Amino acid sequence: MKRHYQLFFLLISLLTATFLSGCASTAADPNAAFRGESLNYMFQTAQHDMARKKYARAIKRYEAMDALYPFSPYSEEADLNLIYAYYQNGDSPQATCAADRFTKLYPRSPYVDYAFYMKGLAGFEQDRGWVQKYLPSDLSQRDPGVARQSFDDFGTLIRLFPNSCYAADARQHMIYLRNLLGAYELHVAKYYLRRGAYVGAANRANYIIQHYDGTPSVQEALGVLVLSYNALGLPELAYQSWTILQMNYPNGCVIRALMQHKFG
Repeated sequence: MKRHYQLFFLLISLLTATFLSGCASTAADPNAAFRGESLNYMFQTAQHDMARKKYARAIKRYEAMDALYPFSPYSEEADLNLIYAYYQNGDSPQATCAADRFTKLYPRSPYVDYAFYMKGLAGFEQDRGWVQKYLPSDLSQRDPGVARQSFDDFGTLIRLFPNSCYAADARQHMIYLRNLLGAYELHVAKYYLRRGAYVGAANRANYIIQHYDGTPSVQEALGVLVLSYNALGLPELAYQSWTILQMNYPNGCVIRALMQHKFG
């Protein structure tokens, strides 16, 4: 009788181990739940999820399609939809990666301009969490790396596809981003000015004037130059900056602030 109990417990142990190992392998394989589905079923179901705005569910099936049926007849459309699904699901970094992957895999696709546009748009949104969406925030004081990349991505779209239907919106985003980048440089220039680092302040201000001409930051950059050159004992350069400021912004707030010694 004792021997029968030992065999019984041994059998239970083996079945438990097998069950747990099976669960572990399923958990480790994100595509296990889709292995029994046909390619057509997976694609149509993902499309249905997209139409119902169930983006997280669509993402899982599109990713499974890439893994289980690489280079299928649906791959190009699925990969294109995956960019949008990531974006709508709030995963801008993944949307950027998916867009970059699409442009490399399908450089001759008639939809490659859309991929470039979505790459720029994903980068544009990447630095905007819910705090930035619902509370006031000065984005010019944040790290501008993502904004610069987004600006470059929109620029690539316009350069390669100037007649794209997305080009006009890309230009509007670029105007906003250029103003934002100019404001960031101005923020740094004024920080240097407050700290008494006048050479650094003057260099940043000159960089704004040279690279962000036409943005709202130029007027204040000229004001930074006036104060920095004065502090450095360079009255001729300070006067030149003051003259340019008066000529271009005769009624500007910076002139009034400088005259009242309240700028910086």
